[in-house]
Amino acid sequence: MDTDSSHDSTVALARGLGGYIRAVAAAIGLPAEGTSFEISDTATGYLGLAARWSAHPDRDLMLNWSERRGWRIAVETAPNEPQQVIAQFVDELLPAPAEVAAFVANALRGAEQGSQAVVNFHLVDRQTLAHRLEKYAGS
Repeated sequence: MDTDSSHDSTVALARGLGGYIRAVAAAIGLPAEGTSFEISDTATGYLGLAARWSAHPDRDLMLNWSERRGWRIAVETAPNEPQQVIAQFVDELLPAPAEVAAFVANALRGAEQGSQAVVNFHLVDRQTLAHRLEKYAGS
């Protein structure tokens, strides 16, 4: 494996994913400081939502993205608790930030329901993922 191209893909992916997560936060009306992302064995992103769910009014909600499952809204849980997903965007792995914002708004109004089936997107290689996110790299 060419470690230089692997490193370049990881750097490009980090720039693009960071920009994408910030663009989604802006579309939702959240500050960039409430976001994070990580690239390890799986690329993931996190946004803390300023909302609660009626079934768990004592817990915050979060919006997560992963390269395997896309966008999901879940109840914030302790590390040893299973994630409780309340809604999942199933149409696209990397929808436009405005589409994610509409998904979140609909879910918080109760229009979106959690999926009974676990959605797994076809895995794309890191270079392809970085390429799809490059338009957000300067954000």
